[in-house]
Amino acid sequence: MALAAQPSSDLDAYTYGGARGIAQAAAPTPVAVTRAAPQSAYTLDSGDKLRVVVFGQDGLTNSYGVDAGGSITMPLIGAVKARGLTTSELSAAITARLRQGYIRDPAVAVEVESYRPFFILGEVTYPGQYPYVANMTVETAVAIAGGYSPRAFRQQVELTRTVRGQMIRSTVPVTTPVQPGDTISVSERWF
Repeated sequence: MALAAQPSSDLDAYTYGGARGIAQAAAPTPVAVTRAAPQSAYTLDSGDKLRVVVFGQDGLTNSYGVDAGGSITMPLIGAVKARGLTTSELSAAITARLRQGYIRDPAVAVEVESYRPFFILGEVTYPGQYPYVANMTVETAVAIAGGYSPRAFRQQVELTRTVRGQMIRSTVPVTTPVQPGDTISVSERWF
């Protein structure tokens, strides 16, 4: 019994290099988009709200926001740089600072309580700043912003993201994952 060729989307062909074990009816058309950076551990930045737990130290355990300078300010140790660090790296930095004459053997846990917002501009019903939701795609972000306007170009958008301290701007399909702090710009169609 022969398997019938099943259609695959261009994105699947682009991502996986074609269907596996199933003959394709036509070669996929090339997609002119810039690949997003590979997913890595989430790094903190301004706007993130963190829950810092110092075990056995109720006065230090609290929620802290990452300020515009990229730091959190804790009692005893003052400002601790958080921008660009993962939660485990920040935990290690706080532990090291507390060991410097404040607590003999501190145990610190850091988790993200709420992520920094994302921004959406252009041809959507309600452009602006919105809270980030886990596993969000560009399509989901557009839905949160009230959907496309009648003049919106709906196949791809321009996405601006900070990667290792540099702003990266690329044109991406609407199925692209969104990260906290991203700026999505939906352009106007010209036909």
